Amino acid sequence: MVQKKGDAVIIKGSKFYYVLMFLATAGFLIACIFLIIHGLKFNSKYSFFYLGGGIIFTPFYLYITLWSLPGFIPGKVLLKIVPRENGTVIAPKCLVLIKNIRNIDLIRNPLNLINDIVIETFDNQKIKIRTYNLLDDGDFQVIVDQYIFPYMTDNARKVWDRKIDLDKLREEDNYVRQEHRIE
Repeated sequence: MVQKKGDAVIIKGSKFYYVLMFLATAGFLIACIFLIIHGLKFNSKYSFFYLGGGIIFTPFYLYITLWSLPGFIPGKVLLKIVPRENGTVIAPKCLVLIKNIRNIDLIRNPLNLINDIVIETFDNQKIKIRTYNLLDDGDFQVIVDQYIFPYMTDNARKVWDRKIDLDKLREEDNYVRQEHRIE
């Protein structure tokens, strides 16, 4: 998931979440097709419920599957971080200086139910980096705290400290924040 190449840190999706997303999207579509087929047989008094449920839910799960498909590309890099004093966060379509980050958060998009990393900059820009639900909330917090937090401005650090619960990260992910010395 986290790979170091030279001075850059490459963030990819978790293999567990790849499997989970595939099972969820493909599984729900197969279940809807199963409901439609068994509803069309009309051999049960619940056949209309099967048929109706399959017809109603198939477009929804097809929509979710189509939004998730780009995340299934093997080896897809979600973002790249160059952690240093003048470091950057490199997304597939943009580049953001770490010093320019005012706020960073993982937010679920209500239209497609996919988590996005949303970066607000001091230039009043909002950059959205799609994660395709392949990045866990705890892993996201550890990545930001370890690689981006030490190089943020003081105000951005205060905002991040209000969001993050270090005790919870210590319990769940065995993460302890290192004291960073920035010169």
